[in-house]
Amino acid sequence: MRNWIMSIVVASAALALPAFAQEAAPEERPRWSIAIHGGAGTIRREDMSEEREAEYRAALQAALDAGSKVLAEGGSAEDAVIAAIVIMEDDARFNAGRGAVLTWDGVAELDAAIMTGDQREAGAVTGVRTIRNPILLAREVKDNSPHVFLSGSGAESFAADRGMEFVDPSYFITEPRVRALEGVKARELSVLQAGDNKFGTVGAVALDSAGNMAAGTSTGGLTGKRWGRIGDAPVVGAGTYADNRSCAVSATGTGEYFIRVAVAHEICTRLRIEGAAYREREREAVGATGAEFYVSNIFRVQRAIVDEVMAEMAALGGTGGVIVALPDGATFFSFDTPGMYRGRANSFGLNEVALYADEGN
Repeated sequence: MRNWIMSIVVASAALALPAFAQEAAPEERPRWSIAIHGGAGTIRREDMSEEREAEYRAALQAALDAGSKVLAEGGSAEDAVIAAIVIMEDDARFNAGRGAVLTWDGVAELDAAIMTGDQREAGAVTGVRTIRNPILLAREVKDNSPHVFLSGSGAESFAADRGMEFVDPSYFITEPRVRALEGVKARELSVLQAGDNKFGTVGAVALDSAGNMAAGTSTGGLTGKRWGRIGDAPVVGAGTYADNRSCAVSATGTGEYFIRVAVAHEICTRLRIEGAAYREREREAVGATGAEFYVSNIFRVQRAIVDEVMAEMAALGGTGGVIVALPDGATFFSFDTPGMYRGRANSFGLNEVALYADEGN
């Protein structure tokens, strides 16, 4: 393990950790946990009215409540992720589904992916224009097709075969997104300079009471995107990934860089390999095994690993954030922007939503 990660652990060893974020006996861990995001970017208090801030907090809480309800009633992590994302896809405040940004040609092209961590099954769609809830179509691809990734008209033909809900393309066109596109065209910006510097992708990650994990992500992409551009959200391993052995991740940000680093998969792989190596060293050091094994610093190690991957992506020029759920019930966020629409809850009673970088986790 890298020396700088160990330095972080040693320097912070005296800090207290929430019980659900530590390595503890199974009965001391949350039975379930969930985290959501509604995008990251230039989200600052000075730019947000009290009314608008309250609306975003209420919208995030509604999505968090929908996913938490599924888990509290014994439902699966996948169903919880779907429930939370559908709420956000139907809310025009977020860049997914109803509130998707518009392409250069003035239409919404929607992307989504879902993945479960037990068998690492996945489904994804890109470039769909008439599917009300792309995340539901992604699940149909996973469950009822021999493929993982479908695009455009082919994905919509499959959706028709499966009896999915279609809407007229005008359903996705909202006045704020029209104005954003007009602004981009007027200033002749590239797609990476477009809009208001917010990456409005939505996503969720969860752990259920059976110990299974899931991750899902849905987006309209970038304002003014052209040529059938595809970002990281529907790309399994880039913006979405789940593996019961390590974690579940959903990302938001400059998708081209998340793809190049394979951020979601890289995080899960490093957590699985480096986290296991750390646990083994600590186990040998304290001479404990099984349920008696207790590592007070493992959460800091895991967080440092995630931050390292995000830093590597940022060094290439990318920006954004991730939400992460771990098999021990811990959830956390890592982002390098002034804010990130986010929330998390678990069976211990944790329930919080946040917008700005200086709030909570």
